[in-house]
Amino acid sequence: MKTLRTLLLLGLIASSVACGYSSKAATPPTAGTVPAIAALAPDSVSSGSGSFMLTVNGSNFSGSSVVNWNGAMQTTTFVSGNQLTAAIAAADVEAPATVNVTVTNPAVAGTGQYGSGGTTAETSNSMTFTIN
Repeated sequence: MKTLRTLLLLGLIASSVACGYSSKAATPPTAGTVPAIAALAPDSVSSGSGSFMLTVNGSNFSGSSVVNWNGAMQTTTFVSGNQLTAAIAAADVEAPATVNVTVTNPAVAGTGQYGSGGTTAETSNSMTFTIN
């Protein structure tokens, strides 16, 4: 009986050690697609003029791209790979200022084994918007 238990224990140890499992390092994310802004429409408004729809024309926009107004994400509508629109609130144009507008393509989570792969978030060039 003791020999049988010893053999079973040795068999269990051997099968767990030799199962071939080893942890694999996750592949780091690769660079995502960098969006580019070519033009803003309008590119300026008068201070106190109220809310408006900003059209951002450019390239490499994805369905999940986000327009950033002075670094703050705005509610964004994807029109095409070359155009986005964003609703700018009246409070954002109350006083004269110069605002930086960018577009960010968010990171995409890895879907490979062990969560590897995916892409990093990428942000476009900055375009200046003027509030007169």
